[in-house]
Amino acid sequence: MQTPTSHGIFDLILGASFIVQLVMLGLFLASVACWAIILLKRQLLVQAKKQNDQFLQGFWGGWNISEAFTRAADFPLSPVAKSFAAAIRELRKLGEGNVKDATGSLRGDVVVRSLRKANQAEIANLEHSLSWLATTASAAPFVGLFGTVWGIMNSFQGIAASGNASLASVAPGISEALIATAIGLFAAIPAAIAFNALNARVRTQAVALDAFNQDLLNLLQREGAI
Repeated sequence: MQTPTSHGIFDLILGASFIVQLVMLGLFLASVACWAIILLKRQLLVQAKKQNDQFLQGFWGGWNISEAFTRAADFPLSPVAKSFAAAIRELRKLGEGNVKDATGSLRGDVVVRSLRKANQAEIANLEHSLSWLATTASAAPFVGLFGTVWGIMNSFQGIAASGNASLASVAPGISEALIATAIGLFAAIPAAIAFNALNARVRTQAVALDAFNQDLLNLLQREGAI
């Protein structure tokens, strides 16, 4: 139970200096942005995996290359489907251009380059915004520490000006300052955990994409397309 002279958290925040309040506001906004990224990115990765599985089920379940190319548009969030479509699109362009007599080696090189380019684009899309989580996780504690140091400096300046060094006069100012560190940790800890978890899912997607690309190249070679 609080006494009449005790200070609640919101009272301490409102009583903090402008710089400390600015630090707290910045950390709070960073935390809100992190949670938005976490929720949106998690949903994207879940949908990407779901559509990958659906496309692969159809691809290995009986679709031929032409049908798979047509069906790929039904899976706009699947990195596998988009990578496959990009490779087949380039292969068809090669056949329709002025190099109809292109060797299998040339066609193979075109497919490999197309897959590599598509893979890089898809992985970059999955990794987009994860850097914000990493930055928040590493920087937020130090930003909060800056607010704490600044608040403690103001407290000691107040003590020097008043000449009163009692615990009752020092404690509120130090408490205000320490809240900045607490908010920094509140922003950093979820960001660090989410970054590692989401990055692991992206790596899993990348491995699955590489595996499919190898299987696709083998399939195209067996069918004489490259």
